[in-house]
Amino acid sequence: MRLLFYYSIRNLLTRRLTTLLTASGMALVVFVFAAIIMLAEGLQKTLIETGSYNNIVVLRKSASTEVQSIIERYQASVIETQPEVALDENGRRLFAKELVVLITLQKKGSSSSANVVIRGIGSASVDMRPQIKLSAGRLPVMGTSEIMVGNSVAKRFKNAGLGDSIFFAMRSWKVVGVFEAGETGFSSEIWGDADQLMQAFRRNAYSSIIFRARDASSLSKLKRRFESDPRLTLDAMIEVDYYKEQSEMMAKFLSILGISLTAIFSIGAVIGAMITMYTAVANRISEIGTLRALGFGRMNILAAFLLESLILGFLGGCAGLFFASVLQFISVSTTNFQTFSELAFRFRLSPGIIFKAMTFALFMGFSGGILPAVRASRMNIVESLREV
Repeated sequence: MRLLFYYSIRNLLTRRLTTLLTASGMALVVFVFAAIIMLAEGLQKTLIETGSYNNIVVLRKSASTEVQSIIERYQASVIETQPEVALDENGRRLFAKELVVLITLQKKGSSSSANVVIRGIGSASVDMRPQIKLSAGRLPVMGTSEIMVGNSVAKRFKNAGLGDSIFFAMRSWKVVGVFEAGETGFSSEIWGDADQLMQAFRRNAYSSIIFRARDASSLSKLKRRFESDPRLTLDAMIEVDYYKEQSEMMAKFLSILGISLTAIFSIGAVIGAMITMYTAVANRISEIGTLRALGFGRMNILAAFLLESLILGFLGGCAGLFFASVLQFISVSTTNFQTFSELAFRFRLSPGIIFKAMTFALFMGFSGGILPAVRASRMNIVESLREV
């Protein structure tokens, strides 16, 4: 079997140009396959990491996003007094009433614009999000028209840098801080005082309530209390679960798109590999006859040619993943279909994606090589030796 392995490697090296072209076709398909899965993975990770397992988000029942949710002031006051709300070391409730509104900003270096999330925050909002770190400036002063922007917003939109002013809701808002939020959705938001933003946008209700839970059983207790209190037509969930639900639709769309595209492209790659292997069989009829005469069986011949095709798939998979891995250093933005706002994120390559991509590459190699390998194994010894 080792002899057949070296035989397959030698023949691939002998046909360098054909090997390179066939492997390149497979690499392109693997690159597209891996890139789209990495895109979906990056989107999901960005949204999921936005949340925290310690925080609970309260929305109006049947609202799937904060943009759609309405929480009346009296409802917010009732929730604030609930025993499930944790206290900080100073005895202050880790509780925030927040407003989420969309505005349109113009992108840098372009005439196009995109929706950006404006988040009205409370005094405890930053404390409950440890991923928020100021990279420049300071926090906005509550009760003023000051805002801070995520680093993705500062990089991508006009007049969103430190010291600039953004005009919306009939007011000019001063950017006093730029914050980093890791690879989370908060990097694509603008934060300011919730009460000031409610006045400016003429809103009389909040979008969501967020608070730090005292313990793991807080959510189930709160849900039971909501169900028994007719005033609280609200729903509560762990913050991570909320953002996970937001990511599912977009990630599913990208996955379906990726499978559809790669299915189409893979047909061409498999046909290319099949032509290559059929050509190899046609050019090596005498070699096949000689191997059979030396005692190698049909299964040995089949295994040798199939191995060549699998090696082509392996080489294509490695090359495709190599170029796909470079995408991890690229930041892209897309529209979050749940909130219709722009969301910046990075491609993510995980061990699971590597396994899927290599399995797909080997499958293409197998599909392209199995028929030519069967043809080679069924050749008659006498007729093959006549070609010598």
